[in-house]
Amino acid sequence: APGPRSYTTLRDEAVKLFNSLQQLESQRDPVPLIQGILQTCLDLPPLVDEIYCQLVKQTTEPPAPGGSGDLHYWQLLTCMSCTFLPSPPVLRFLRFHLDRRVPTESRFPTSEMAKYACFIREALGKTRGRECVPSLEEILVLMRRQEMICTVHCPGAAACSVAISSHTTAEEVARELVSRLGLSQSPNLFALYEQSRLREQPVGSSTLLADVLTRFE
Repeated sequence: APGPRSYTTLRDEAVKLFNSLQQLESQRDPVPLIQGILQTCLDLPPLVDEIYCQLVKQTTEPPAPGGSGDLHYWQLLTCMSCTFLPSPPVLRFLRFHLDRRVPTESRFPTSEMAKYACFIREALGKTRGRECVPSLEEILVLMRRQEMICTVHCPGAAACSVAISSHTTAEEVARELVSRLGLSQSPNLFALYEQSRLREQPVGSSTLLADVLTRFE
């Protein structure tokens, strides 16, 4: 359908995504390419399963285990797991693929791939779909399996820094700030607001803060 980005057929786009995965192996800075792959999956949901299947294949007995190419595939799989849920059959297959890393994890506790597998398994239990693909900053922290720092400006108080994940909602952040500011007994209601040069609007309680940060980017 016509839109801000030009796409061809699903088959052609699947081939393009496969070519992008091949390029990912040799990228010195994989972040822009990862974001582009995620954006295509967001715009064309039928390709989500396709990418998950391709990533399972690429991370199964890679030619250079632990090499930069293998690492980039696991990092993309991490970003996918925090953005999209595959269909139930593919999700079962993906969980089986991740579970096969458990023996490796027990034998080699410091294995980066085993740590990614654990992170992805946990993320899949929390992901419920995104309005936006992860920002460049979010992709960077996901590649390191870390949390983002979100700065919230409070009236009459200094700005507060809150650690958030890809699954943190506005309601959860608001509750934490109310507790930090000693307002738990206040009869008032509190919410987060998103402010730009054009408008100011409340952020829905179930909105993911990561989506708000992507809109800022």
